[in-house]
Amino acid sequence: MVGTWRSLLLAQAIGQIEAELDLAWARLLSDFDVAHGTADETALGWLVVDNPEEHDWRVVDAALDRLSCTECGVTLARGPATCRRCTYHHELRFAARETDRPNVPPGNEHAIRVSFAVARNRTRYSPRARVGYELLLPDLVAGFLPTTKQAQAAKALINKLTPEECDRVTTFDEVEALTRTRPAL
Repeated sequence: MVGTWRSLLLAQAIGQIEAELDLAWARLLSDFDVAHGTADETALGWLVVDNPEEHDWRVVDAALDRLSCTECGVTLARGPATCRRCTYHHELRFAARETDRPNVPPGNEHAIRVSFAVARNRTRYSPRARVGYELLLPDLVAGFLPTTKQAQAAKALINKLTPEECDRVTTFDEVEALTRTRPAL
């Protein structure tokens, strides 16, 4: 693994999206003439996360990154699944707007958004969910979107992995090699 990520490709994809979040947030601050690091920035962050449907998902995720949960004290929406406030904002983030980028299949942006949320909020998801979304994210960022048949085939293979294997694999080739002759668990 590379740092906290399962592969260099995933680390790069996460880094690219995080840079896009930072840029989206900087643009919002500029649009509202709000200075970074001020109480006004915090107030704007709360306004954004309380009204996600009015903003692009990158702006909402950027706002979440800049706020602390008043219940558990960690970055908002990243607290334990038992934190009701984090759970509420984690779920509410999905009300934000998403617009597909040019020259990608329709639905690619939604897939990026979900995969990114799963990768950055690992404790909220099962090992099988994490491995699928994390392995796919670099391809999604590159503009790929699997067909329903391809996604179902990948899920069938992932379902043959143990939770420990799910946390250890770094590519779909590894998933295929481990599961080639195995029945589903």
